[in-house]
Amino acid sequence: MANYNSDEYLKNLDKWWRAATYLGAGMIFLKSNPLFSVTKTPIQAEDLKANPIGHWGTVSGQTFLYAHANRLINKYQQKMFYLGGPGHGGQAMVVPSYLDGSYTEAYPEITQDLEGMTRLYKRFSFPGGIGSHMTAQTPGSLHEGGELGYTLSHATGAILDQPDQIAFAVVGDGEAETGPLMAGWHSIKFINPKNDGALLPILDLNGFKISNPTLFARTSDVDIRKFFEGLGYSPRYIENDDIHDYMTYHKIAAEVFDKAIEDIHQIWSDAREHGRYQNGEIPAWPVIIARLPKGWGGPRFNDWSGPKFHGNGMPIEHSFRAHQVPLPLSSRNMQTLPEFEEWMTSYKPEELFNTDGTLKEELREFSPKGNMRMAANPVTNGGIDGSNLTLPDWKKFANDITAENRGKLLPVVNDNMDMNVLSKYFAEIVKLNPTRFRLFGPDETMSNRFWEMFKVTNRQWMQVIKNPNDESIAPEGRIIDSQLSEHQAEGFLEAYTLTGRTGVFASYESFLRVVDSMLTQYFKWIRQASDQKWRHDYPALNVISTSTVFQQDHNGYTHQDPGMLTHLAEKKSDFIRQYLPADGNTLLAVFNRAFQDRSKINHVVASKQPRQQWFTVEEAEKLATDGLAVIDWASTAKEGERVDLVFASAGAEPTIETLAALKLVNEIFPEVKFRYVNVVELGRLQKKNGLLNQERELSDEEFEKYFGPSGTPVIFGFHGYEDLIESIFYQRGHLGLKAHGYREDGDITTTYDMRVYSELDRFHQAIDAVQILYVERKVNQALAKAFIDRMKRTIAHHFEVTRNEGIDIPEFTDWVWKDLNCKE
Repeated sequence: MANYNSDEYLKNLDKWWRAATYLGAGMIFLKSNPLFSVTKTPIQAEDLKANPIGHWGTVSGQTFLYAHANRLINKYQQKMFYLGGPGHGGQAMVVPSYLDGSYTEAYPEITQDLEGMTRLYKRFSFPGGIGSHMTAQTPGSLHEGGELGYTLSHATGAILDQPDQIAFAVVGDGEAETGPLMAGWHSIKFINPKNDGALLPILDLNGFKISNPTLFARTSDVDIRKFFEGLGYSPRYIENDDIHDYMTYHKIAAEVFDKAIEDIHQIWSDAREHGRYQNGEIPAWPVIIARLPKGWGGPRFNDWSGPKFHGNGMPIEHSFRAHQVPLPLSSRNMQTLPEFEEWMTSYKPEELFNTDGTLKEELREFSPKGNMRMAANPVTNGGIDGSNLTLPDWKKFANDITAENRGKLLPVVNDNMDMNVLSKYFAEIVKLNPTRFRLFGPDETMSNRFWEMFKVTNRQWMQVIKNPNDESIAPEGRIIDSQLSEHQAEGFLEAYTLTGRTGVFASYESFLRVVDSMLTQYFKWIRQASDQKWRHDYPALNVISTSTVFQQDHNGYTHQDPGMLTHLAEKKSDFIRQYLPADGNTLLAVFNRAFQDRSKINHVVASKQPRQQWFTVEEAEKLATDGLAVIDWASTAKEGERVDLVFASAGAEPTIETLAALKLVNEIFPEVKFRYVNVVELGRLQKKNGLLNQERELSDEEFEKYFGPSGTPVIFGFHGYEDLIESIFYQRGHLGLKAHGYREDGDITTTYDMRVYSELDRFHQAIDAVQILYVERKVNQALAKAFIDRMKRTIAHHFEVTRNEGIDIPEFTDWVWKDLNCKE
């Protein structure tokens, strides 16, 4: 058995590190001739890239850490995976996967010889190649790092319910200054060592950001220790006065990492075999502070006219100047070629590679084997078990809707809250999937009406519990919502999903916008992953917008923003599903479908307040399956009959108001032929001009069946910003839309007044409808004028009552559906 702490083993580790760093540095500049000093082939202009792009500063520090992670895997047979938070040094994961063979398994053309190495060099950060970040193209990557701040959130989500895994989470000291990462340090308060894996954070304290020192770099070891101890960690350091005494660094690192792994194993043992850490005691999880200088081992000065590599200019190594490309070297500027050659030969590549580009035997043996390789860990490629959930029959949780109770509040108040109806379904899913389903949120699960879930599970929380004030909190639970951070909740969900499990993140609609960019990055990930044949697919990422814009909910104007609909509608539609169910049954049917989707972002807008219930199980199933439907009981035109106008709605409150509006029109003008269309899946309406929306996009002919030929008047009650639905109809070339959506007006006011502010209310919709019928002379002119005047007086009366009495008019809020008057 190998002595993993011997000088001989550490020397091989150092060689492996040098090999990884040599490749990571060289591929920034070279597109051919990667082993020029080994093969004795001088570098020519055509070997160099015309425009080198990439990040050098963190590469050598991260390959150092990766080398030591490999050593830990070999010594302890510990399953681990790597998350690279510092900067965008994608080479730090590309190269190790190439050295251990997993890259070649994913990309057979990138062989482990000179020819394959040349292909790898050329494709790195090159048109038609791979990005310079740790993208979905990189084996072992489940955290891209294009936007900094989420390493700990992703690491934590990935190890939940995976008790034998350690997330080797490298945090950049620049990244550590972001709000999400600072919130992420609290993640250990939610990790239960009895059932979950472990988070091993390594703060890569390299000293600098893009052009500034980092805050941690100028903080003393004493204060850093206090900081982490205050958070509950057990900090330990990897540092050395002589930054070029690499073997001493290796010995220090080996000792520190050994103690960290042994501490984690002891924590696991104490929790699993002795019942510890289940009564408010949080383990002192290790955190490692590694002072690994920026640009470590690279060019030291930028005085290109001075002595090679040791000039007297401004420093590069251990400064911000090492952040991106440290030398102005390209095929068009070869002045610094001597400095580059001396830099590359300082790694002694002849000790690392054979002349044919293969790795020396002792270094091939250094890498872990099979699935123990971090780049081949199944967790990082869709999970060990990435199958869909076991789902109950959603129809068993549905409301019994009939012609008699349609559009009325049901006798049991909770049955009128769509989110509470959904919570019954979720509660059963928890029972059927005790280790593969979780609900995430920022302290809003109770507010968002997931009441039934609390009957079967608790919030997972490892800190002290003080009864009776702490409700539904325990060390074990399928809900994690006890940290007021949208970033954490979304980050947990992203990694939980990418590792093959299924979860849901529910948030107040306006503050879901906090994670706009996170959802953008996730979309980019699954889009890019879909192009990699070796990548497995993932369960869908499920996000709920609730506490929505047209409901006061104690707050007001600041809590209004349905813009997530617009944000996601701009993405490639094959990866986005946006649902606006109008009642509980449709919400259930939507999630039954969403939980069976793969590699999608499912965005569901759902009401949590008591609302009229509309659709039977059969109707809800059709709406969820087809994405929209003509609703016969709310239409006066027969199938295929030409209509005078179309009423349509998408969303809970818009559906109430649009149905009330068409009923107002129908009561006075029963001869008007109209069709009512309920839209649940927004993407079915979109036409993206070939931008990957073949799956769900309606054909022009199908679109016309619902909304009529261009010019057909369409009164559309829409949950989001009006310009979104307007742009969809414009793209379709359909003229005649009158949108009633959110108009960015409002204040602290009543519930119904929120709808009037945006002119979503039934009276404004009815005015538009009759105005169109009046202009087109489809109705009695005098009667139409009288109707419009009455609607305007009603609106004025509404304002008078709300402004004077502070209440809504009960006639509006208590409105119930009555069947249409149909005049043949």
